[in-house]
Amino acid sequence: MSRIWKILTRKKAIEPATTQEVTLNRILNTFDLTALGVGSTLGVGVYVLGGQVAKSVAGPSVVLSFLIAAVASLFAGLCYAEFGARAPRAGSAYIYSYICVGEFVAFVIGWNLILEYIIGSASVARSLSLYLDSLINNTMQDTFRHVAPLSGGFMSEYFDFFSFSISVLLAVALVFGVKESSMGNNIVTVLNILVLIFVVIGGSIKSHASNWYISPNNTNTTNDVGNGGFFPFGVEGMIKGAATCFYGFIGFDCIATTGEEVKNPRKAIPIAIIVSLFIVFCAYFGVSTVLTLMVPYYQLDHDAPIPRAFEAIGWYWAKWIVAIGALFGLCASLFGAMFPLPRIIYAMGSDGLVFKILAKVHPKYQTPYLGTIFAGILTGLMSALFNLNQLVNMMSIGTLLAYTIVAASVLILRYKEEVKKVYIPVKVSSDTDSTSSDSSDGEKYNDDTIRQNFDGPTTNDETDLINNESVSCWKSLLYIFNCRSREPNHITENIVVLEVFFYCILCVCLGFCAMYLKTPIINHEIWAITIVSIVTSITILLIISLSTQPTSKKELAFKVPFIPLIPAISIMVNIYLMLMLDYLTWIRFAVWMAIGLSVYGFYGLPNSLRSYLIDYERID
Repeated sequence: MSRIWKILTRKKAIEPATTQEVTLNRILNTFDLTALGVGSTLGVGVYVLGGQVAKSVAGPSVVLSFLIAAVASLFAGLCYAEFGARAPRAGSAYIYSYICVGEFVAFVIGWNLILEYIIGSASVARSLSLYLDSLINNTMQDTFRHVAPLSGGFMSEYFDFFSFSISVLLAVALVFGVKESSMGNNIVTVLNILVLIFVVIGGSIKSHASNWYISPNNTNTTNDVGNGGFFPFGVEGMIKGAATCFYGFIGFDCIATTGEEVKNPRKAIPIAIIVSLFIVFCAYFGVSTVLTLMVPYYQLDHDAPIPRAFEAIGWYWAKWIVAIGALFGLCASLFGAMFPLPRIIYAMGSDGLVFKILAKVHPKYQTPYLGTIFAGILTGLMSALFNLNQLVNMMSIGTLLAYTIVAASVLILRYKEEVKKVYIPVKVSSDTDSTSSDSSDGEKYNDDTIRQNFDGPTTNDETDLINNESVSCWKSLLYIFNCRSREPNHITENIVVLEVFFYCILCVCLGFCAMYLKTPIINHEIWAITIVSIVTSITILLIISLSTQPTSKKELAFKVPFIPLIPAISIMVNIYLMLMLDYLTWIRFAVWMAIGLSVYGFYGLPNSLRSYLIDYERID
């Protein structure tokens, strides 16, 4: 049991040797990564999301909703950027959590990322099929219903051969060349951005500022117009809209899966993440601004707001340009959703947590070809067989959970004790038991040397607290607010881990308070106000304590500023959004996790145990 516990919590090293020994082909540059992030994030949602939120949730204040959502997404993006600078490896949040938290949590994150990218890719492939079919009068639907009808609760009405074929063809293209596939993605992403620029410029010409100051008494509609003005549904509507708009920025994390295929990953990954988020925000902000200035918010169409808005101003021809842009956006989204999936499978297969055959790299093209083909077939089947409307929220759980783990990992690593984890080989006499005690190169690791170099020297303060039985309790408490230590050590590192853990629990409590105690607080009920005040006060104290702890002086290509505030805000936002998901989503999540734990228990854990025992015998 002790060895199994060590396996569940053992971590990957992040030394330079670990980050350089790769088998994938480093051919992507910063522009490729930026186009990948923009393409995967800026899909068809930019043509739909702004109008939907403006019509029924936020009104013209949707522009501020996107601003708040962009800032919250930027916090998560900064955390990803620092980890990309620390460990440019294939695997994204999976490898990050393996480095910082441990193997079991890494498997949970990786398993959820697989689900996220499968459903994300399948939903985009199905959307591409439906959108294209709508332009040709539903010809494909009628044909597929006649040729291959289906029935069932979650099943589609027909087998969608187009979405299956496009998924498999894209997977094959990814096998034969990442650079060539990336060039195609760059082209459709640039065309998509050009269409959005046309929307912004064209909409600006026909904008009317009066649409932001509409009085509800001057409207002739049965739609809910709220109180009119810039905040027709109040500030609460704007904040609720921000929670919805946040999902429009999901997708940039695919950049972090390319760590082993980028020429200069430590600089390219942070730059690409930040630049792509900025471009996506400008697109959402610009489109939602002109959309609410062209047409009164209550007249926006729910399903096709931009084409209907251009029809309302008499530009009937413009809707075809928008339709073409949406197709480009869907193609880029499909590439951005499918590209990370085989990289996650490759990373987990390389570690032996899923079937290792999926991690095989093609000798010529240097791509994980078996994992890519498997991902393409699985995505194609999901898109062709199932109605994915009820499963889309599953993407959100996997993404938000990954965001939370990455932010927490950044906090822990920034306060981690810096020690040299270098094994120094020491020659020993081979007179006795040479066959069992010598390593393969005729040298043996000296146990004392290993322990000294791995654990690092013990500071005087630490020795006092560990060995001095007469040390008073207040001296131990001094460490919580950093009154004694200027450099990270074992004690301050453990304090930070505990504080981050309790902070996450408090964020869950604050989320429940925001969801269920809003009415009692508005009614000035003392018990509700007391609970919220206590939880908030403890949360603030934990953040203050974290800010006083000594941080690592390790030089990185990029660091998250304002530690611990930015990761702490990111954790709180992500947990709150996870709690807002419906209970059916959590049930599906539990079922998927039960399958994953079975895979880990029957395959991943035995492989990890075998690997651990080999290392254990070699070192001992």
